[in-house]
Amino acid sequence: MNPINYGEGAVAAPFFIVVLSMNILSIQSHVAYGHVGNASATFPMQRLGVEVWPIHTVQFSNHTGYGAWRGQVFDPSIIADLVEGIAERGALERCDAVLSGYMGAEATGQAILDAVQRVKGANPAALYACDPVIGDIGRGIFVRPGIPEFMRDRAVPAADIITPNQFELELLAGTTTTTDEALGAAIDRLHAMGPRVVLVTSVQTAETPDDALDLVVSDSGRRCRLRTPRLDCNLNGAGDAIAALFLVHMLRSSDAAEALRLSGSAIYGLLRRTVEAGSRELLLVAAQDEFVAPTHVFEIAAF
Repeated sequence: MNPINYGEGAVAAPFFIVVLSMNILSIQSHVAYGHVGNASATFPMQRLGVEVWPIHTVQFSNHTGYGAWRGQVFDPSIIADLVEGIAERGALERCDAVLSGYMGAEATGQAILDAVQRVKGANPAALYACDPVIGDIGRGIFVRPGIPEFMRDRAVPAADIITPNQFELELLAGTTTTTDEALGAAIDRLHAMGPRVVLVTSVQTAETPDDALDLVVSDSGRRCRLRTPRLDCNLNGAGDAIAALFLVHMLRSSDAAEALRLSGSAIYGLLRRTVEAGSRELLLVAAQDEFVAPTHVFEIAAF
C-alpha cells in the first residue's frame, strides 16, 4: 500500500465500541520484528474485541524493506491444512469474515480463495475482504509476475470488500485516475468485477489539495471521502492495518461511510504517533488506544 500521510484534524469526543462476538480468519504474511501483514492486522482487530484466527503464509524476521531478512515462505498447502483443522473444531460456521493481503505466489492466492470458499460454504453470510497488494506510487509493482493478473481475474471478483491504494486501483481498472471523475469511473469498473465495497487509500487527484490526502469508499452507489492534511512518512504495514480496521467496522455497522470515518481516523492517530516518536515501525502497542477512541476524528463528505 502506498504510504498514508496524515496531519492535524479536529479533536472529537471519544466514541465507544459495542463489543459483539466476532471471528475473523486472517491469512497473510507475518514478521517477528515490526508490523506488516498479520503482525499489523491482528492486534488492532483484537483490540476492538474481535477473535482473530491468523494463518501465516510466510514468517520472516522483519519486513523486506530492510533489505535483509531471515525466515521462510510456507508451502501453500498449509493454508488448507490449518483451515481443515479449524473445521474439525466445528468453528467455520462461526467465522464472520476472511481477510487476505500480500500473496507471494499464485498457488498461495488459490489456497486463500479455496479457504474463502470453504468458509462461505459453512457460513454463507461470511464476507471476504481482499487487500489486493500489488505495488504503489514510486515503487511500482513489487509482487511476482502473474500476481497482478491473479488479483484482477480471480481475487477481486471473489471479494465482497477490496481495499486497493490508488496505484492498485489504476492497475486493476486499467485506467488513470488523475481527476475525481476518473477515480469514480475506475471504482465503477472494480464494482463491475464483483466487489460490493471498494475502499481506495492514498488518493490524490487534481481536486486534492497539495497538502492533503484522501481515502474514498464506495458502496451501493454511495461514495464518501475522508480528507486529512498530509503527514510525510513512509511506513510499512499501514495498509494491512487499515484493511483490518475497516473490515471490523463494516461488520459491526454495515455502513461503509461510518467504517471509513472510524478506521481512517484510527490510522491517522497511529501514524501521527509513530512519526512523532521517530519510529521506523508502526507503534501498534503504544498507540493502541487510537483504535478504540481516536484522538482526532475526521468527518466524511460526499464524493
